[in-house]
Amino acid sequence: MRKNAITFRGLIATLAFLPFVCAIAPDVSSRVDDQSPVTGTVNHDSPGRIIGRGQSIHMNVDLALVNVTVTDPYNRVVTGLEVDNFRVFEDKIEQEVVNFSSEDVPASIGVILDLSGSMADKLGRAKEAALQFLRTANPQDEFFVVGFNNRVQLLSRFTDNVEDLRAGMLTMSAKGATALLDAIYLGLNQMKDAHHARRALLIISDGGDNHSRYSEGDIKRLVREADTQLYSIGIFDPIRYGAKTIEELNGPSLLTEVTELTGGRAFSAGDPNELADIATKIGEELRNQYILGYHPSNKTHDVRWRKIKVKLRVPKGLPPLSVFAKTGYYAPNL
Repeated sequence: MRKNAITFRGLIATLAFLPFVCAIAPDVSSRVDDQSPVTGTVNHDSPGRIIGRGQSIHMNVDLALVNVTVTDPYNRVVTGLEVDNFRVFEDKIEQEVVNFSSEDVPASIGVILDLSGSMADKLGRAKEAALQFLRTANPQDEFFVVGFNNRVQLLSRFTDNVEDLRAGMLTMSAKGATALLDAIYLGLNQMKDAHHARRALLIISDGGDNHSRYSEGDIKRLVREADTQLYSIGIFDPIRYGAKTIEELNGPSLLTEVTELTGGRAFSAGDPNELADIATKIGEELRNQYILGYHPSNKTHDVRWRKIKVKLRVPKGLPPLSVFAKTGYYAPNL
């Protein structure tokens, strides 16, 4: 399951001779500005507490948790980093990391699958990709599936049986318009029944929204409030401007914006045959994340948006690495 992950100890030798960036990298460049040398680190009053397998993090309203993914220039997940390699800023003020974990913990996961008419010749591959993603799961994970075209349907409530989901997907067909935003709303709403703290949605779609009641602004506000990471696989045909609507042309940027708000990522597949590999890659990312916990220095419970920035103290000898984390959260009101 972890074959695509690479530890920082093996990264230096590997990168010395690799000539080009991985072909299925998303359209996100390395965050050189998110990094600082390992020297000149900030002194902390106490070390970050390592959370081992079988241990739990006791949450309260004054503990902020941030899921972080780190990748190399070849878009491979980097594992093996330590708590001192991370710096967390809230509203530009550095915070002390007091909890740290890199264990694969159970997750509550939703798959949002496009069943609109334009997916007719891609739906078989999309179903395979969804199932491949679910097969990378932790045995204790739970899943649900949402399907959408003109209407949005909860096709399966939370279950830990992948075969049950597979049987339900066999009957799906493609027709109608694309209510993508409404589907994201239903997926986030379904997370209210989740049993695990780690939560993620995977969206598989080939275009922008053209039939939703909810607006783009509504959904962006909602994903900011929800403690759920969004990932997407966009199956985009070559652009022929005369044949595409404004909504279809805006599809890639819409998926990128809503996923990056949550610390997830948007991947693109020009060929449906790439879907299963990308789905596997996303599953690998979810299994190889770091969890950073800190007590915000701003103790005001004002329900305002707090910006989060995660930077790296890159070990000497490593190339620039990319960091993916949620962009902020709303302060509590208690």
